Amino acid sequence: MDKKVRVRFAPSPTGGLHIGGVRTILFNYLFAKQQQGEFILRIEDTDQTRFVEGAEAYIINCLKWCGLNPDEGPHVGGAYGPYKQSERKEIYRAYAEQLVKDGYAYYAFDTPEDLESKRQVIENFKYDHNHRMQMRNSLTIPHEAAESLIKEGAPHVIRIKMPKDEQVYFKDLIRGDVSFNSNDVDDKVLLKADGMPTYHLAVVVDDYLMKISHAFRGEEWLPSAPVHILLWKYLGWEAAMPEWAHLPLILKPDGHGKLSKRDGQRLGFPVYAINWIDPKTQEKADGFKDVGFLPEAMINLLAMLGWNDGTDQELFSLDELISKFSLDRIHKGGAKFDYEKAKWYNAEWIKRSTASHLLPYVKPILIEKGITAEDIYLEKVIDAVKERCTLLPDFYQQSAFFFTAPTAYDEDAVKPKWNEEKAAFFSSLIEKFEETEFQDSATLETLFKTLAADKNLKVGEVMLPFRVMLVGGKFGPQVFDIALMLGKAETINRIKNALAFFK
Repeated sequence: MDKKVRVRFAPSPTGGLHIGGVRTILFNYLFAKQQQGEFILRIEDTDQTRFVEGAEAYIINCLKWCGLNPDEGPHVGGAYGPYKQSERKEIYRAYAEQLVKDGYAYYAFDTPEDLESKRQVIENFKYDHNHRMQMRNSLTIPHEAAESLIKEGAPHVIRIKMPKDEQVYFKDLIRGDVSFNSNDVDDKVLLKADGMPTYHLAVVVDDYLMKISHAFRGEEWLPSAPVHILLWKYLGWEAAMPEWAHLPLILKPDGHGKLSKRDGQRLGFPVYAINWIDPKTQEKADGFKDVGFLPEAMINLLAMLGWNDGTDQELFSLDELISKFSLDRIHKGGAKFDYEKAKWYNAEWIKRSTASHLLPYVKPILIEKGITAEDIYLEKVIDAVKERCTLLPDFYQQSAFFFTAPTAYDEDAVKPKWNEEKAAFFSSLIEKFEETEFQDSATLETLFKTLAADKNLKVGEVMLPFRVMLVGGKFGPQVFDIALMLGKAETINRIKNALAFFK
């Protein structure tokens, strides 16, 4: 590639970070890292009416949790700052004025009431080449009058003057050749009455000034593309225009429409990266982090929503994704979100993670439940139960018995076949265990099976009661591994307690 690869993710700080946004970040990041390029975070906060307190810090936290850290951004700095559009406000007006001067834009003085009255009269009213000459703007009033209004501080916006009946072409890296007729696009506002740019002007100016080489964004931005293409051309920057890639949508599980926050609430799964609580309404939306996903699993599943490497491989580390990612393997069509598959990814990543890697995720969950232990012991427990965990909170359910003796037992599993012979077997087992060093589980298993044979009992008849005595139910890892980890004194104590209960 000739030019330095520079990509950006440019969210508005208006709420939680949807997994569609995280996937856009991911594809930006993978492409940049593969090409030894740079990944930039830019906060597009020009719409102050929609600004939400805390949303910017939340976005940065999401990136940090995902491990997709930008090379430049409001929190890390860089050579092309500021990285918040509200701090770049003074930059944009000059470009908007230049467009007016060159005949590609105009001042519009219409009030909100003017626009509303037009909408009442004209069905589906659009401020475009059909209607602009009926409105109050610098195309319909004398030049001196327009200048006078501006000097007096009359509220006004600057609108792009979309050409009539012109085909706007561009090459999309995912969709190939794309074209629009300019008649289908209205004269978008470029600079608002408060002097803030709209997204359309700001994204073009910032991409140019920040030397962005590739623009990856969701396909919902496709209808805006002709405005942006023309702005690059009108500002004389066509040669520096980034290459475009419009990513497919993440769809609802049934495939009908874009996955939304409401779908997650309705169907019981997260659609945000991290829990988001709306500061105004206090409405909470669940995040993948908080329901118990590992970041590696979420990154992996998002990569596979709309991309694959052409093989049957499904599990990829971030480094593997960087090395294998290619734009020509991104699908054009939307990808259905499947929460069961998402959980499968998490279970697989839990299995393949070391106990030391899982410890910082699991330890706070146990502490919250009142469980504290040495890290060495916690790691042994994590290794023992990780094969049985799908989400991180499962570690508590699957391991609580390692820290606390059962206070209740699955009586239905034991009582129907419980008899004096079995009670006698466990009394003898206590004696045998008291004489034995608890050094390895194989020794304990041999002792147990030998005693069962001596007592003319089938191993299976006493193995299940033994498990229930130690953990309270029919679950957990290999039962002699459990006994070894509990240690001699605790194992004997639990057998005694259970014998008293079963009487």
